[in-house]
Amino acid sequence: MNLRKLLAGMIILVFLVAACSPPPPLRDATMLADDSLVTSDEGCSAPCWRGIIPGETAWRDALTIIEDDDSLQNMETRSEENSQAVVAEWQQLDGGACCQMVSLDGETVNLVFLRLAPNLTVGQLIARNGVPAYVLGTPISDDQAIINLVYPELKTIIYTFVAGITGMLSADSEIIGVLYVTPEDMELLLKTSNLNVWEGYETYQYYDEGEFEITPSVTLTPTASQ
Repeated sequence: MNLRKLLAGMIILVFLVAACSPPPPLRDATMLADDSLVTSDEGCSAPCWRGIIPGETAWRDALTIIEDDDSLQNMETRSEENSQAVVAEWQQLDGGACCQMVSLDGETVNLVFLRLAPNLTVGQLIARNGVPAYVLGTPISDDQAIINLVYPELKTIIYTFVAGITGMLSADSEIIGVLYVTPEDMELLLKTSNLNVWEGYETYQYYDEGEFEITPSVTLTPTASQ
Protein backbone atom coordinates (compact mmCIF):
# COMPACT_ATOMS: atom_id res chain seq x y z
CA MET A 1 0.00 0.00 0.00
CA ASN A 2 1.19 3.53 -0.81
CA LEU A 3 -0.91 5.91 1.26
CA ARG A 4 0.13 9.01 -0.66
CA LYS A 5 -0.76 7.48 -4.01
CA LEU A 6 -4.05 6.29 -2.51
CA LEU A 7 -4.97 9.74 -1.24
CA ALA A 8 -3.85 11.55 -4.36
CA GLY A 9 -6.16 9.50 -6.53
CA MET A 10 -9.04 9.26 -4.06
CA ILE A 11 -9.05 5.49 -4.62
CA ILE A 12 -10.35 4.82 -1.13
CA LEU A 13 -12.86 2.23 -2.32
CA VAL A 14 -10.18 -0.43 -2.33
CA PHE A 15 -11.21 -0.83 1.31
CA LEU A 16 -14.90 -0.99 0.52
CA VAL A 17 -15.40 -3.19 -2.49
CA ALA A 18 -12.06 -5.03 -2.67
CA ALA A 19 -12.53 -6.25 -6.24
CA CYS A 20 -15.75 -8.09 -5.47
CA SER A 21 -18.06 -8.70 -8.43
CA PRO A 22 -20.86 -7.89 -8.08
CA PRO A 23 -20.01 -5.37 -5.35
CA PRO A 24 -21.31 -6.15 -1.87
CA PRO A 25 -24.04 -4.02 -0.27
CA LEU A 26 -22.44 -0.82 0.96
CA ARG A 27 -25.05 -0.49 3.71
CA ASP A 28 -24.09 -3.29 6.07
CA ALA A 29 -25.41 -3.54 9.62
CA THR A 30 -22.53 -5.86 10.62
CA MET A 31 -19.99 -3.06 10.23
CA LEU A 32 -18.78 -0.87 13.10
CA ALA A 33 -21.57 0.69 15.17
CA ASP A 34 -19.90 3.97 16.07
CA ASP A 35 -21.50 7.39 16.52
CA SER A 36 -18.40 9.33 17.55
CA LEU A 37 -18.65 11.55 14.48
CA VAL A 38 -21.64 13.26 16.05
CA THR A 39 -21.18 12.61 19.77
CA SER A 40 -17.45 12.88 20.62
CA ASP A 41 -16.50 15.72 22.91
CA GLU A 42 -13.56 18.06 22.46
CA GLY A 43 -11.34 15.53 24.18
CA CYS A 44 -11.42 13.24 21.13
CA SER A 45 -13.24 14.62 18.12
CA ALA A 46 -12.28 14.10 14.46
CA PRO A 47 -9.64 13.25 13.42
CA CYS A 48 -9.28 11.59 16.81
CA TRP A 49 -10.91 8.18 17.18
CA ARG A 50 -10.88 6.44 20.57
CA GLY A 51 -7.72 8.29 21.49
CA ILE A 52 -5.91 7.59 18.20
CA ILE A 53 -4.87 10.63 16.13
CA PRO A 54 -3.16 10.17 12.73
CA GLY A 55 0.19 11.89 12.69
CA GLU A 56 0.42 11.97 16.49
CA THR A 57 -0.30 8.59 18.06
CA ALA A 58 2.50 6.06 18.25
CA TRP A 59 1.74 2.83 16.38
CA ARG A 60 2.46 0.71 19.43
CA ASP A 61 0.10 2.77 21.59
CA ALA A 62 -2.66 2.61 18.96
CA LEU A 63 -2.42 -1.18 18.81
CA THR A 64 -2.79 -1.33 22.59
CA ILE A 65 -5.90 0.87 22.46
CA ILE A 66 -7.56 -1.45 19.95
CA GLU A 67 -6.50 -4.63 21.75
CA ASP A 68 -7.88 -3.33 25.06
CA ASP A 69 -11.26 -2.31 23.59
CA ASP A 70 -13.81 -4.96 24.54
CA SER A 71 -16.10 -3.95 21.66
CA LEU A 72 -13.46 -4.93 19.08
CA GLN A 73 -11.89 -8.28 18.23
CA ASN A 74 -9.65 -10.29 15.93
CA MET A 75 -7.02 -7.66 15.29
CA GLU A 76 -4.34 -8.78 12.86
CA THR A 77 -1.27 -6.93 11.67
CA ARG A 78 0.90 -7.34 8.61
CA SER A 79 3.90 -5.66 7.07
CA GLU A 80 3.91 -4.36 3.53
CA GLU A 81 6.56 -5.80 1.22
CA ASN A 82 9.56 -3.64 0.36
CA SER A 83 8.56 -0.87 2.75
CA GLN A 84 8.33 0.03 6.41
CA ALA A 85 4.53 0.27 6.22
CA VAL A 86 2.41 -1.82 8.57
CA VAL A 87 -1.33 -2.42 8.54
CA ALA A 88 -3.71 -3.45 11.32
CA GLU A 89 -7.18 -4.83 10.62
CA TRP A 90 -9.95 -5.68 13.06
CA GLN A 91 -13.68 -6.10 13.42
CA GLN A 92 -16.48 -5.24 15.75
CA LEU A 93 -17.37 -7.86 18.34
CA ASP A 94 -19.63 -10.39 16.57
CA GLY A 95 -19.51 -8.24 13.44
CA GLY A 96 -17.77 -8.18 10.10
CA ALA A 97 -14.28 -6.98 9.22
CA CYS A 98 -14.68 -3.23 9.30
CA CYS A 99 -11.57 -1.36 10.09
CA GLN A 100 -7.99 -0.64 9.13
CA MET A 101 -5.12 1.42 10.46
CA VAL A 102 -1.87 2.17 8.64
CA SER A 103 1.58 3.38 9.60
CA LEU A 104 4.00 4.20 6.80
CA ASP A 105 7.09 4.02 8.98
CA GLY A 106 5.99 1.54 11.62
CA GLU A 107 6.30 4.23 14.27
CA THR A 108 3.31 6.60 13.96
CA VAL A 109 -0.28 6.12 12.76
CA ASN A 110 -0.97 7.66 9.34
CA LEU A 111 -4.59 6.76 8.76
CA VAL A 112 -7.59 5.15 10.37
CA PHE A 113 -10.34 3.79 8.13
CA LEU A 114 -13.68 2.67 9.54
CA ARG A 115 -16.47 1.08 7.57
CA LEU A 116 -19.61 2.00 9.52
CA ALA A 117 -23.01 0.46 9.99
CA PRO A 118 -25.55 2.87 8.43
CA ASN A 119 -26.75 4.36 11.70
CA LEU A 120 -25.72 7.99 11.19
CA THR A 121 -27.01 10.49 8.65
CA VAL A 122 -25.51 13.40 6.78
CA GLY A 123 -27.93 15.71 8.54
CA GLN A 124 -26.57 14.65 11.92
CA LEU A 125 -23.01 15.06 10.66
CA ILE A 126 -23.61 18.59 9.39
CA ALA A 127 -25.49 19.61 12.52
CA ARG A 128 -22.43 18.68 14.55
CA ASN A 129 -19.53 19.54 12.23
CA GLY A 130 -20.88 22.00 9.67
CA VAL A 131 -20.94 21.47 5.93
CA PRO A 132 -18.03 19.80 4.13
CA ALA A 133 -15.72 21.89 1.99
CA TYR A 134 -15.55 19.50 -0.96
CA VAL A 135 -17.47 16.68 -2.61
CA LEU A 136 -16.52 13.85 -4.96
CA GLY A 137 -18.66 11.02 -6.28
CA THR A 138 -17.62 7.38 -6.74
CA PRO A 139 -19.91 5.09 -8.80
CA ILE A 140 -20.23 1.49 -7.65
CA SER A 141 -23.21 -0.13 -9.42
CA ASP A 142 -26.60 0.73 -10.90
CA ASP A 143 -28.13 1.08 -7.45
CA GLN A 144 -25.13 2.02 -5.33
CA ALA A 145 -22.83 5.03 -5.31
CA ILE A 146 -20.77 6.94 -2.80
CA ILE A 147 -20.53 10.67 -2.31
CA ASN A 148 -17.31 11.51 -0.50
CA LEU A 149 -17.52 14.53 1.80
CA VAL A 150 -14.15 16.15 2.49
CA TYR A 151 -13.54 18.09 5.71
CA PRO A 152 -10.01 19.55 5.43
CA GLU A 153 -10.02 21.19 8.89
CA LEU A 154 -11.01 17.88 10.49
CA LYS A 155 -8.55 15.87 8.35
CA THR A 156 -11.51 13.63 7.61
CA ILE A 157 -13.29 12.12 4.61
CA ILE A 158 -16.85 10.85 5.06
CA TYR A 159 -18.40 8.20 2.80
CA THR A 160 -22.13 8.55 2.24
CA PHE A 161 -24.50 6.21 0.43
CA VAL A 162 -26.73 7.26 -2.47
CA ALA A 163 -28.88 5.04 -4.67
CA GLY A 164 -26.68 4.88 -7.75
CA ILE A 165 -25.63 7.73 -10.02
CA THR A 166 -29.23 8.96 -10.16
CA GLY A 167 -29.42 9.05 -6.37
CA MET A 168 -29.90 12.18 -4.30
CA LEU A 169 -27.78 13.26 -1.36
CA SER A 170 -30.03 14.42 1.47
CA ALA A 171 -30.03 15.00 5.20
CA ASP A 172 -31.25 11.41 5.55
CA SER A 173 -28.41 9.91 3.48
CA GLU A 174 -26.56 7.28 5.48
CA ILE A 175 -22.90 7.47 6.43
CA ILE A 176 -21.15 4.20 5.64
CA GLY A 177 -17.51 5.01 6.29
CA VAL A 178 -14.94 7.50 7.53
CA LEU A 179 -11.25 8.05 6.89
CA TYR A 180 -9.03 10.01 9.29
CA VAL A 181 -5.66 11.16 7.93
CA THR A 182 -2.68 13.29 8.90
CA PRO A 183 -2.59 17.04 8.16
CA GLU A 184 0.16 16.40 5.61
CA ASP A 185 -1.85 13.84 3.70
CA MET A 186 -4.97 16.00 3.70
CA GLU A 187 -2.91 18.83 2.25
CA LEU A 188 -1.50 16.46 -0.36
CA LEU A 189 -4.97 15.26 -1.29
CA LEU A 190 -6.16 18.83 -1.86
CA LYS A 191 -3.15 19.57 -4.05
CA THR A 192 -3.42 16.44 -6.19
CA SER A 193 -7.16 15.78 -6.58
CA ASN A 194 -10.13 16.93 -8.63
CA LEU A 195 -12.86 18.07 -6.24
CA ASN A 196 -16.23 19.80 -6.33
CA VAL A 197 -17.04 22.57 -3.89
CA TRP A 198 -19.99 21.76 -1.60
CA GLU A 199 -23.17 23.28 -3.01
CA GLY A 200 -25.72 21.67 -0.76
CA TYR A 201 -27.92 18.62 -1.09
CA GLU A 202 -27.87 17.66 -4.76
CA THR A 203 -27.97 14.57 -6.93
CA TYR A 204 -24.91 12.48 -7.61
CA GLN A 205 -25.11 13.57 -11.25
CA TYR A 206 -25.19 17.24 -10.29
CA TYR A 207 -21.75 16.97 -8.77
CA ASP A 208 -20.44 14.37 -11.20
CA GLU A 209 -21.33 16.29 -14.36
CA GLY A 210 -20.21 19.71 -13.18
CA GLU A 211 -16.75 21.14 -13.61
CA PHE A 212 -14.27 20.58 -10.82
CA GLU A 213 -13.61 23.76 -8.86
CA ILE A 214 -10.47 22.25 -7.34
CA THR A 215 -7.93 20.73 -9.73
CA PRO A 216 -4.44 19.36 -9.10
CA SER A 217 -1.80 22.01 -8.46
CA VAL A 218 1.05 19.51 -8.24
CA THR A 219 1.76 16.14 -9.84
CA LEU A 220 3.21 13.26 -7.91
CA THR A 221 6.32 11.67 -9.38
CA PRO A 222 6.18 7.86 -9.29
CA THR A 223 8.92 6.14 -7.34
CA ALA A 224 10.15 2.58 -7.31
CA SER A 225 7.92 1.81 -4.34
CA GLN A 226 4.82 3.00 -6.23
